[in-house]
Amino acid sequence: MRGTDLGKALRDLRLAGGKPAKTVARHAAMSPSKLSKIENGRLAPSVIDVERILAALDVPEGVRSHLTEAARAIATETTAWRIYRRAGLHKHQDEIRAVEAQTQELRVFQHSCVPGLLQSPEYVRAVQQHSQLTADALERMISARIRRQEVLFDQSRRFRFLITEPVLRWALVPPLMMAAQLDKLLAISRLPNIALGVTPLATPKSHLPTCSFALFDTRLVIVEIPHAEITTSEPRDIEHYVTKFQAFEHSAITGDRMRSLIENIRNEFLREQEIAP
Repeated sequence: MRGTDLGKALRDLRLAGGKPAKTVARHAAMSPSKLSKIENGRLAPSVIDVERILAALDVPEGVRSHLTEAARAIATETTAWRIYRRAGLHKHQDEIRAVEAQTQELRVFQHSCVPGLLQSPEYVRAVQQHSQLTADALERMISARIRRQEVLFDQSRRFRFLITEPVLRWALVPPLMMAAQLDKLLAISRLPNIALGVTPLATPKSHLPTCSFALFDTRLVIVEIPHAEITTSEPRDIEHYVTKFQAFEHSAITGDRMRSLIENIRNEFLREQEIAP
């Protein structure tokens, strides 16, 4: 099935269900013009697009599985961050939020910064400080990312976060704000549906932390590289990242040991704040 055929299939499903295009677009977190381009074959839909549209259409599971697999077979997608900035980073946050809403288990590995779902507003602002966003666009992006975090309190979903020790020590914000960010990690780590692991610097590792990535169940992986985001649902690619995640998880510390490490680093930031001129 080609992208144009997939778009037509989605349009036929919408018409058969009697659902207005505007309603489907709104529930799929996309503009009506984008939905129209997908349905008319002028825009090849991504796997994320197809999943959101099918969820909005509320089609039977068999139909959803068939079309999702068709979307997965079309391509692995790479989108430059500048494209997301041009369209509005807050819109991309809403797109990811829609995918997370369809995910039962989310696994995230981050070696460069605190995962987005765990970031404080001040930390989000620091992460985006070089993104050349306008003040309004930045505030909208921060608000969208904080809204995404609501999913953490859905007890029907499971989250497994892995970060490296340097993430905890990399001072993107002033010491007091870093201490507050680490306090947030400590609080979230106690939620029953969340597992947080930290890979200490001194622990032997079997894999290199070459990139950050997120696994949405076993159907989709999003990989972050400096200039772009890569999305793939190719089974061999997903298995590759599942293996990497398991290796990092094996070398991570959790529970009280993990919290003790975070508390010690947080206290270092607090002492640094106390002696600051």
